[in-house]
Amino acid sequence: MTKETKKTKNEEAEAIVNAVSKTEQFIRDKKGLLYGILIAIVAIIIIYLGYAKLINEPKKAEAMSQMYPAEEVFRSGDYETALNGDGNILGFAQIIDNYGKKAGKAVYLYAGICELQNGNYQQAISYLQKYNGKEPILKSRAFSCIGDAYVGLGDYANAVNYFERAAKHIDNIYAAEYWLKAGVTYEEMGNSAKALECYRTIKEKYPASIEGYDIDKYISRIEVKAE
Repeated sequence: MTKETKKTKNEEAEAIVNAVSKTEQFIRDKKGLLYGILIAIVAIIIIYLGYAKLINEPKKAEAMSQMYPAEEVFRSGDYETALNGDGNILGFAQIIDNYGKKAGKAVYLYAGICELQNGNYQQAISYLQKYNGKEPILKSRAFSCIGDAYVGLGDYANAVNYFERAAKHIDNIYAAEYWLKAGVTYEEMGNSAKALECYRTIKEKYPASIEGYDIDKYISRIEVKAE
């Protein structure tokens, strides 16, 4: 090792020692501040864990227990009671007011479908747009229900947009229903070309679906008009 190399390594070692010493001195000087920051962080973690364990989790359990009776009524087809309750059980609207998402993401889907079935289309859209579940079948159903609500409002442009979103979100046999809705809505708008595209999509991609069995009559209806 040459003298210059040895000198360089000694300088590097000295620089490292000085840097470490400065760090140690900073820690000694700021010990109180650093301890305070550490204690604050620990306190925040404890508060968060305590909230989750003592408040949030029991609230979630309570919310879920309120969901079961409402779901039973929903399955029976009594959408008014399922939404607003009857004095003995809470409806989905009350559960949302009391617990929000603690009841689970599906509470907004349930509430939206109830409002749709009750003919309250704008309220249905409001609930359904808040549903952010990731399950493809349910998410597609939510899009389709928003489309149904827009049809109820006479807003066919928005309706067909949501029907197409529903169909594209789930590429399986369930999509046929949404393509059919889109096609029928396009016909209502006077757009036979787009309607035909939707019907042909069903014929080509989902011929074994319920909609696929009857799709030829929809296609023929448009083709006859075009002649």
